[in-house]
Amino acid sequence: MDGGASYNPRTVEEVFRDFKGRRAAMIKALTSVCLFTFLGLALLADVEEFYKQCDPEKENLCLYGYPSEQWEVNLPAEEVPPELPEPALGINFARDGMQEKDWLSLVAVHSDAWLLAVAFYFGARFGFDKADRKRLFNMINDLPTIFEVVTGVAKKQTKEKLAVSNHSSNKSKSNSKRGSESQPKYSKAAVAKDEVEDGMEEEDEEEEEHGETLCGACGEYYAADEFWICCDICEKWFHGKCVKITPARAEHIKQYKCPSCSNKRARP
Repeated sequence: MDGGASYNPRTVEEVFRDFKGRRAAMIKALTSVCLFTFLGLALLADVEEFYKQCDPEKENLCLYGYPSEQWEVNLPAEEVPPELPEPALGINFARDGMQEKDWLSLVAVHSDAWLLAVAFYFGARFGFDKADRKRLFNMINDLPTIFEVVTGVAKKQTKEKLAVSNHSSNKSKSNSKRGSESQPKYSKAAVAKDEVEDGMEEEDEEEEEHGETLCGACGEYYAADEFWICCDICEKWFHGKCVKITPARAEHIKQYKCPSCSNKRARP
């Protein structure tokens, strides 16, 4: 067996580095290339070799991951108590009793539990206080679990986060554009005379941008001397008088929804 038992990390950073190495090793054993490469780890998947080594005809076998990012299928340690917490026993017995993906997922769950046990064993052994234990857990929790990687949940979550991030970025750009045209949610709201004189060029640019914009209620074109508000849901522009919104009222609206969008949301 690898000399992992003699490696004793003593700081939160060292324990986390130990955790990541063991985790990478077990992911390597349990995943296929398509699930693995998106994590950006330069390792080849060994799932076929892992499957072969877990022969149900053999004795109780365990999956070990080491800080060196190497994995091993072997018998459990003989000493009692062991130097480190031991992984789940007998992972090989269920190999042929269920579908391969379900078996790999089951081993992944037990592997996650073992990694946490090892990390917090080090924390207890070297006297991590409450703050250190919390920091270690937060660092670990920022990584997808082995189960999430094996089942593809982590990949899905990454795609969803990217989609949300892109949507937020696009929404921010849209809001920024509208904000430069007017106040964040409306245009031409009760401007003082001296501000009008100072902002003549901005008004001309705004009128050019809105020149072809139609009111979502009356269908009339934009006019620079009229109060104008945008729906945050459908992003259509409306004359304030058409939707009964005054400049003073608009100042207190965090998210404006036009009558049409409000009616849609109210339906069961």
